[in-house]
Amino acid sequence: MDAKTGFFYLFSAVLLFAAFRVITARNPVHAVLNLILAFSQAAAIWLLLKAEFLGIALVLVYLGAVMVLFLFVVMMLDIRIDALRRGFWKHFPFAALIGALIAFEMGMVLMGGFGDVEESKAGAATAVNAAGQAVQYSNTQELGKLLYTKYLYPVEIAAVILLVAMIAAIALTLRKRKDSKAVNPAQQIRVRAQDRIKLVKQPVTQPPQQPAAEAVAPAVETKA
Repeated sequence: MDAKTGFFYLFSAVLLFAAFRVITARNPVHAVLNLILAFSQAAAIWLLLKAEFLGIALVLVYLGAVMVLFLFVVMMLDIRIDALRRGFWKHFPFAALIGALIAFEMGMVLMGGFGDVEESKAGAATAVNAAGQAVQYSNTQELGKLLYTKYLYPVEIAAVILLVAMIAAIALTLRKRKDSKAVNPAQQIRVRAQDRIKLVKQPVTQPPQQPAAEAVAPAVETKA
């Protein structure tokens, strides 16, 4: 076993452990941190498979932006774990059935895909042996050509969908709420002092007078 295979098994083991901890961690912050670890290990595996663009995109987009946003949102939210756990065992059989079905479908797709990969590898080896030399190409450059030539319209449609989702999120966030304490700046500028303070004249009141018996103190004689 060479070093590349050893790194593959190492990254895969850490990836599986982190993915398992995502769904078993009781603290949501710990679950997000384990998801970040899982994404980093997936990026490392893509680098081993010579998919440099996908690995760097995963690190920059998901780890650098999306997961950091998730972490801040989870830390700011007041999530009640006890309320989320209610009814877990009640819905567990149906959830286990759906999970087994998804795992079976993914296994069928992966097994079929591995057969196609082996056939493509054999064809590529034959072509290289017939030419007598390896073909030099850039994975990122070829991916960019496909995205902006053959798949140009799907990329533009995806960009429009993301733009609409961003505008909708801003519109839902900035809608008028009853508990909002925002103040119109134009109203703050037009505020005058006489509108805030009003002087009111009050009549002068005299303190109540004490009775005469209490006002006169008894005389005390002192002797030398």
